[in-house]
Amino acid sequence: MIRTDALALLVLVLSCTGCRLAAEVLRRSHEPPLPGALPADELIQPGEEHFARLWKLTAGGENAEGYWNFAGDRLVLQRRNPEQGVDCDRIYVTQAETGELVQVSNGRGATTCAYFLPDDRSVVYASTHSHHDACPPPPDRSRGYVWALYPEYDIYVRDLGRGVVTRIIDGWGYDAEATVSPLGDRMVFTSTRSGDLELWTCDLDGGNVLQVTDEPGYDGGAFFSHDGRRLVFRATSFSEENRDAEIAEYAALLGEWLVRPSEMELFLIDPDGGNRTQLTRLGGANWAPFFFPDDGSVIFCTNHHAESPREFDLFAVDVDGENLRRITTYEGFDSFPMFSPDGRWLVFASNRGGATPGETNLFLAEWQ
Repeated sequence: MIRTDALALLVLVLSCTGCRLAAEVLRRSHEPPLPGALPADELIQPGEEHFARLWKLTAGGENAEGYWNFAGDRLVLQRRNPEQGVDCDRIYVTQAETGELVQVSNGRGATTCAYFLPDDRSVVYASTHSHHDACPPPPDRSRGYVWALYPEYDIYVRDLGRGVVTRIIDGWGYDAEATVSPLGDRMVFTSTRSGDLELWTCDLDGGNVLQVTDEPGYDGGAFFSHDGRRLVFRATSFSEENRDAEIAEYAALLGEWLVRPSEMELFLIDPDGGNRTQLTRLGGANWAPFFFPDDGSVIFCTNHHAESPREFDLFAVDVDGENLRRITTYEGFDSFPMFSPDGRWLVFASNRGGATPGETNLFLAEWQ
């Protein structure tokens, strides 16, 4: 028989071992899915109650548009850092084992808006490299704050294993901003092929191109809902009082391959172009939307609440346009939010914690 004191000791040992195992399981369960991430809980701002933990994923330069792969263990992103000789955006992917950034674009021209294909072995992105070896000229800021719409942008797919690059969308004009349906059957992109900035969808090889939107103004930056039934996107907001004059100004800028992004609202639409619905009526610039995992809400970036047009925070709104709530409170730039496939993690870009003014890095938040 085991003596009473020995039995008590055995129970205590087993109990402590169980506690240690439980603590280790709990610790590991809170580790980020992206290796190399640096803890940054001190950068969580008051009121950011949805961030249980925070990690910093990049350092130096401008890092943005970090989008998850389908497995939820890698990101594709665009990055520029003039101090390192990277004068315009290039495309990088993180390594699943180490988190190391690996450049996958060829270093010529400008690139933008990359996204993983469903096999996670290829990425799609836009590039001007067929026309430019160096960076294309910056936009003419004598027209105020404008974005350049380089007509040399075509859409390419790069096989990450073989290094083969295939152009799937071409033709003179702006073709960019491609994202892929979670169903893995179609992608959506923005193009001027109709004479205006509209949304289009196509097969993953660029075939079967279909027009989605046909309203005046910039329709772009679209993402599919998780069930593939809806698209959320940004669109130019014209006032009722000066609509005709504002459309004329928009068209004149577009003729110079420029667009002014200072007044944009969010919309929902079916992939076949039906049921276009305005989601926000906030004023200012509302953009970079992404669906919550249940498709019942949209998280997005906006400056509608700020005194400075340069201050952007993340907000969320239900798909019926109700229940607007603020997600980030940092006094600076927070944008490009995207939930991981399992909904547990949020990646976004921010100026917080930068070593130099304007430095933009990717951050990973554990969502609660």
